[in-house]
Amino acid sequence: MNDRTSALDSVVFGVDIQSGDIRGDSPSYALVVLDTRDTESDEVRIERDVVSFRKLRRLIERDEPRVVATDNMYELATDKDDLVRFLRWLPHGTQLVQVTGAERPEPLSRVASRHGVPYGKDPMKEAEAAARLALGNVGYEVAAFENTTTVKVSRGRSTGKGGWSQDRYTRRIHGSVKQQAREVESALKEANLDYERDVTEKYGGYSQALFTVEARPEDIPVSTHRSGDTRVEIERERRDGIEFEPLVKRRDRVIVGIDPGTTTAVAVVGLDGRVLDVHSTRTADTAAVIEWLIERGRPSLVAADVQPMPETVEKFRRSFDAAGWAPASDIPVDEKLHRTREVDYENDHERDALAAALFAFDDHEDQFERISRKVPADVDREEVIARVLTSEESVEAVLREMDDDADDGGDDADDESHEEPELTPEEREIRELRSRVERLESHVEDLKSTIEEKDETIEEYKDELSDARREERREARERREVTRLERENGRLERKVESLESDKAELADKLDQLKSLWKLDHSNFADVNTDGSLVPVKIVEQFTNGALDHTVEEYGIAAGDVVYLRDASGAGRTTAERLAEFDPKVVLRSGNLSEVADEVLFEADVPAAPADGVTIQEIDELAVAKESEVESAISDWEDRAEERQKEQREEMVDQIISEHRAENRRG
Repeated sequence: MNDRTSALDSVVFGVDIQSGDIRGDSPSYALVVLDTRDTESDEVRIERDVVSFRKLRRLIERDEPRVVATDNMYELATDKDDLVRFLRWLPHGTQLVQVTGAERPEPLSRVASRHGVPYGKDPMKEAEAAARLALGNVGYEVAAFENTTTVKVSRGRSTGKGGWSQDRYTRRIHGSVKQQAREVESALKEANLDYERDVTEKYGGYSQALFTVEARPEDIPVSTHRSGDTRVEIERERRDGIEFEPLVKRRDRVIVGIDPGTTTAVAVVGLDGRVLDVHSTRTADTAAVIEWLIERGRPSLVAADVQPMPETVEKFRRSFDAAGWAPASDIPVDEKLHRTREVDYENDHERDALAAALFAFDDHEDQFERISRKVPADVDREEVIARVLTSEESVEAVLREMDDDADDGGDDADDESHEEPELTPEEREIRELRSRVERLESHVEDLKSTIEEKDETIEEYKDELSDARREERREARERREVTRLERENGRLERKVESLESDKAELADKLDQLKSLWKLDHSNFADVNTDGSLVPVKIVEQFTNGALDHTVEEYGIAAGDVVYLRDASGAGRTTAERLAEFDPKVVLRSGNLSEVADEVLFEADVPAAPADGVTIQEIDELAVAKESEVESAISDWEDRAEERQKEQREEMVDQIISEHRAENRRG
């Protein structure tokens, strides 16, 4: 089987700028057409011409080539937007291929040399080289559209501005759109294509129907057209930017992981460690699995996830003449899960196949890098890696073999001119021994490099172990400290609970003490053992509200000592209410109003300043010395007697004045 499948039964256009520039006026192109259609032999029909850009487009429209190949896609477009327009214009079955690579293309001369394609600096030679490379499926398709296509069925005529038959005309158009949409949907169903439908219903049918189809335009059995009342438009969905897709994947060397059994799973990983594809099946036979793998690459390494390698995996390895890999012992499930954590798979079989391929890559990654450093730029790195894996020879020996193969592929004249003399058995043995020595020396170098890497890895593990031990000791100290703090916290919580209990008991005792201070005179005598104190009922302000509060909290009984902390502002009603309690004395801070003073005086309730009495307060409770209270009452009585005397004198003076006034009138 060939390494690469050519574009059989197709037409390939190779183009290269001949003169001018696509950004200027009238550029010309060297065009080489390779036609493999209707050829019974391996010969390819070749046509060469120099054409304008307009003629090139006409030829592409006429012949609809399978590929338009170039070494630089911007020879056909001025910028990215222009390139997208060019790709949209291309016939559905035509690909634009850049044979020199993707985002960072190589020189065309290097690519042609690597693949054995004739090359010359003349534009016509470059166009032919591009065409031959594309014919051999070398290069990347330049893509700007998804494999999703929108089929739009809409009105082919305007419904007009009105008229006596406007409704009938509109209904007919919308009915035609609906009928056309049904025909399109029927065609999509017959082709077994997945699609989504979105219709806009209008009077008499549809004004528009959109079908989003999971397929390329060339795979859809519907074409763009306009017919009478309807039109059908087909357009591929645009990608976010320009992307590059390799023409074929199977020319690449790959690592294959296989998990055999009732369900066979296979995974394909590139030599750079990228997961390319994964697949599982319960029905496909070995031949079908091999065909699936061939479509995705050339296996250079076949891997299993168990030791020893299963016979089924060994058969696959022999089928591809590839190297084999199996772990030293069965790979644990947790390691498989960790290694495949960033890859999507559908079942455990696919996970195991992926793990086998990825672990095989990990085991050979350093070897791949060493080989890559030794391979010249113009030599296929993957081919060298594959030969080293399968032949177990040194890189130098493989490179010499590849050079010998290239020399053997020259023409007969070169073979005759460079023919070596026949070697004697001793000389052949010496050559073989030298080759073996070179292989062994290379192998020794690889082993030394591996040992150095292993030693570095061991040192790294030692450092990590030391760091882990330090971290463990630190965590142990933290755990001990946390335990100590938790015990201390528990002790403090118990102490807080005890203090709160003591606080509650003290609060109860305080309430009891307050109750004692709220006792009436008879009960107060039990507390006042020496008889020198009297309880004082405090009223914050001489208002009805303050009186209500004091009465509610402590009560005011006849004979109580009442202290008005603010005596101002009381009216007749408040004063009369206080007088009804018949207190022993009213001590006041501030002056009473004339009305209040008059009411208390008439009720014979002593009202004296509090300045002369020492009042001791404990929270809401208060006491005063009885002697000072009696003194204040005595002072009030003296003032009351003087006041009564003055009132009597005023009354006599008034009577005399009234009597004299009557005598004068008489």
